[in-house]
Amino acid sequence: MAEKSRYDYRVEPQDVDFTLRATISSLGAAILNTAGIDAHGKGFGVDALNADNHSWVLSRMAVEFDSRPVQYTDYEVATWISDYGRVLSTRNFTLTDTASGREFGRAVTQWAMIDLQSRSAIDLSWVGDAHADAIVDAAPPTDKPRKIRAVSPTATAEHRVVYSDIDFNRHVNTMRYIEMMLDMLPVGMLTREAPVRLDIHFLKECRFGQTLTVGCEQREHSALFEISAEDAAAVRLPCVPLSNGNRSGRRVALSACGTGFAAMAAKPFSLWKARLKHRHRTSIR
Repeated sequence: MAEKSRYDYRVEPQDVDFTLRATISSLGAAILNTAGIDAHGKGFGVDALNADNHSWVLSRMAVEFDSRPVQYTDYEVATWISDYGRVLSTRNFTLTDTASGREFGRAVTQWAMIDLQSRSAIDLSWVGDAHADAIVDAAPPTDKPRKIRAVSPTATAEHRVVYSDIDFNRHVNTMRYIEMMLDMLPVGMLTREAPVRLDIHFLKECRFGQTLTVGCEQREHSALFEISAEDAAAVRLPCVPLSNGNRSGRRVALSACGTGFAAMAAKPFSLWKARLKHRHRTSIR
C-alpha cells in the first residue's frame, strides 16, 4: 500500500493580502499544484496524459482553512488518493504549519479524466496500474463537497474571460472562479481571520473571450453567489454564518458552484450532470 506524499511550501509576498496573511486563492493554488506534482511523479500526470490527448479536470472540491498563515510561514501539504471509481478519483490534502506542527487546512478533491478533443470523460481504468498502486489506506480528512441550492442574484458584475484567466486545459482556472466570487464580498469579511470552508462542483467549461456574469444574492444572514455564461449557471457560491461546537468563534460558510466540465456530455454522465446542477458551492466558515 502506498503512503502519503509531502511537499514543502512557503507563504511568499505575492501570496498574501494587506493583512499579510495568505489568500484563500493562493492556498488553493498550492493544493492544486501539489496534485499536479504528485501525479507527475507517479507517472500519471497531465504531461503523460497529454501524450494520448487526455487530461485531468477537477470535478468537485471541498476545502477548509481554520486560519490563514502569515507571510514567510513554511508549511507542508500532504496528499494521497483514497479511492477511485469508474470516472472519479478522490485525492485528499492536509496543510500543516512546519514550525508548530499544527494542521490549519484540509481538502477533498475529485478528479475526472477527459479526452481533449471530445471533452468527454474516460474510464479511469485507462490510467492503469500506476494510479491503482497510488491508493493510500487513509480516510479523507473532511466531508466531501456538499449540496448547493439555486441562486437568485440581486447584484451582478460582468467579467470577460481574458488570457490570464485560462489554464493549461484552455478553460478558466479554478482559483480565478473563486477570486471572482470573493471579490463580490465586503473587504471586512474577506480580511477577518475566521475558519472557512469552500465546496465547489464544476459543471461547465468557460473559455477565452466569453463574458461571465457574477451574481450575488444578499440575505439576512447569508450571501449566495453564481457565475453564469451564456445564460447557463457556471458557478454558485452561498455564504452563510455557521457555528461549530468543535471550534471557537463565528464561522462563515461560502458555498460555490463551479464550471469545470459540463462538456462531459457523454451519455453515461448526462444524469450525473443534471444532479450536480444545483450542487456547486464554496463554503467559508
